[in-house]
Amino acid sequence: MKTLTKAEEQVMMVLWDLGSGLLMEVVEAMPEPQPHKNTVATILKILVEKEFVRTEAVGRFFRYHPAVSKEAYSGATLSGVARGYFNGSFSNVVSFLVDEKKLSVQDLELLLKQLKKK
Repeated sequence: MKTLTKAEEQVMMVLWDLGSGLLMEVVEAMPEPQPHKNTVATILKILVEKEFVRTEAVGRFFRYHPAVSKEAYSGATLSGVARGYFNGSFSNVVSFLVDEKKLSVQDLELLLKQLKKK
């Protein structure tokens, strides 16, 4: 899966939250300070080219829909981090998070419970 720039990710986050939207709906949902509508339009065009977004003609406007789910992108991104920084080992990722105090014992116990249920 292709990677996204920070600006592209920000627009995708808005689209994932909205489900779909016209250009001005996307711009209005952007966090402050809101980028100019031309900037958002350019990013949406790039996202269409990268096949992350699809369009639907609504009169003379386009409604933008996510073509890639947030879960699919998150999973691919996390796998890329594991491959690139942790030799592909998710246990190394978890160890790193524990060492950096980003993951508590309670978090680990909750993960174990979830794994046992599956």
